[in-house]
Order: sequence, then C-alpha cells, then structure tokens
Amino acid sequence: MSKRDFDPAQALKALTDGGVRFVVIGGIAGKLWGSPAVTVDLDICYARDPANLEALAEVLRRLQARLRGVRDDVPFQLDARSLAMGDHFTFTTSAGDLDILGLPAGTEGYAALRDRATSVEVEGVELWVASLEDLIRMKRAAGRARDLRDVEILTAVRDERKLSGESE
Repeated sequence: MSKRDFDPAQALKALTDGGVRFVVIGGIAGKLWGSPAVTVDLDICYARDPANLEALAEVLRRLQARLRGVRDDVPFQLDARSLAMGDHFTFTTSAGDLDILGLPAGTEGYAALRDRATSVEVEGVELWVASLEDLIRMKRAAGRARDLRDVEILTAVRDERKLSGESE
C-alpha cells in the first residue's frame, strides 16, 4: 500500500458499519475542524469494553489490518483478547494506515472524549470528532516536535472559529 492509497473515508465507513464505538482524533480530526495540516493516517480513540473490542477486531480483519513497523513474521492474533492486552496499536490496512488508541496522551479515554465530541457527517457517515480543546490537549501531552507545531495550528483554528462566532 502506498501513501496515495490512503482512504480514511473507507476505514471510517467500515468502523461505523461494523458498530465500533470510537472518536476521530489526530490529523483527520484537525482537518475536519479546518486545519490545513497534512496527515497520512487515521487516528481513533476506541471504547475498550469487550463488545466493542470484538467489533473492532472484526472490522480490522475485514480491512486486512497488519501491525505496522514490525516484521511480517512477528506473531500477532488479531482478536478482542489481543486488543484488550494492549492500548495503542498501529496498523496498515487496505484503506491506509490506522492508529487505534485506547487512552490517548492527555485524555481520560473514549468516554470523556465522546462527551465533548461533535457529531459530523463525512461522505454520508455520521462520526464523532474530538473537540478542538481535546485535540490541543492530546498534542501538547504527546510533546513531539510535529505535535507542538500542530498545537499552534489548532490553536489558531480555535481562535479563528471564536472570532467568527463559530462554536466548537
């Protein structure tokens, strides 16, 4: 899979159709809020209850997910039990790179993010997108150079929205 094959809409539709409870975070969430930053993967925060882990594992199998950044011969059973034993996973899928985080840095996890998230429709799919404040908090907590650049961009997007009277 090449970066040009990145199709976040396909992955989001598969997750939604599969009944997975998640909130969009990361670069795609930033773009949905108006950030001009470029991203080449989809990041989600997922609910970690057993039923959601089962649904998530099923969707990941349908998307032909493989662990990213490890050799192909590293054993990994893609099921709810394996997902429950970890928290952050990075996958390459038929729709592009997908990062799933149970407890993103700077957050209290899915329920807290979902409480403050905004519902948006993207290509006919209803999604929950993390609030700008939560995105900024996650980027600050991650602290990498690219995340700190994103903090500046997201802060400017938030401030511009406030000035124009748009709500978060």
